[in-house]
Amino acid sequence: MVSVLPQLKELKGVALDFLFPRFCVGCGKEGDFICDACQASLARIEAPICPQCGKPQTNSMLCSNCIDWKADIDAIRSPFRFEGVIRKAVHEFKYRNLRAVAGQLAHFLGDYLTDNPIPYDIIVPVPLHRKRLKERGYNQAGLLANELSKLTGIPIDDTSLIRCIYNTQQAKTRNVEERRQNVIGIFSCLNEDLFEKKVLLIDDVTTSGATLNACAAVLKKTGATSVWGLTLAREI
Repeated sequence: MVSVLPQLKELKGVALDFLFPRFCVGCGKEGDFICDACQASLARIEAPICPQCGKPQTNSMLCSNCIDWKADIDAIRSPFRFEGVIRKAVHEFKYRNLRAVAGQLAHFLGDYLTDNPIPYDIIVPVPLHRKRLKERGYNQAGLLANELSKLTGIPIDDTSLIRCIYNTQQAKTRNVEERRQNVIGIFSCLNEDLFEKKVLLIDDVTTSGATLNACAAVLKKTGATSVWGLTLAREI
């Protein structure tokens, strides 16, 4: 007997698009959250980059912020600069409840991984504190990680790593040093499920890499063999 599930899913998608049409966050054109024209205009991060934090620069050496940084994370990568249409998309996704854009954004991450392979065997989203999760209603990093897991077939673990301290938002800190101090000791790992795993940490945006590094420190302490960070965009 031929399964009807794919057909039902397709019909459901058509019905949802009819009832709730998608409009580009960049230009307003109907069709998708980021239309083809706006995708072509996205500010992509091209080599050379800092091998540690992934910041674009004029050479492939460590940038000034990473030279003396004893980082726990193996490296951080991002396909886009945090500006223009991507900035608008992340803002709508993170603060305006546009959860449906997660699928398209995750495709961007999947395409980046295809062109720039990273060693990983499990996907872990950067967690929110339960208080902030209650305020927002969802973890945008968790939605991205879940969609990426569907695309790649790589399993996701969104329960082992937790944010145990409610700290000041990183966006409200003034400099790199404050960001690094602000995340010390705020994460913990509840079990050893990530022991000897190659972890891919997912978040929406990185600035200094402090949050991803704090996660990596905890994961490696509990036995992860490697931890790479992948975010949709990074502030330059």
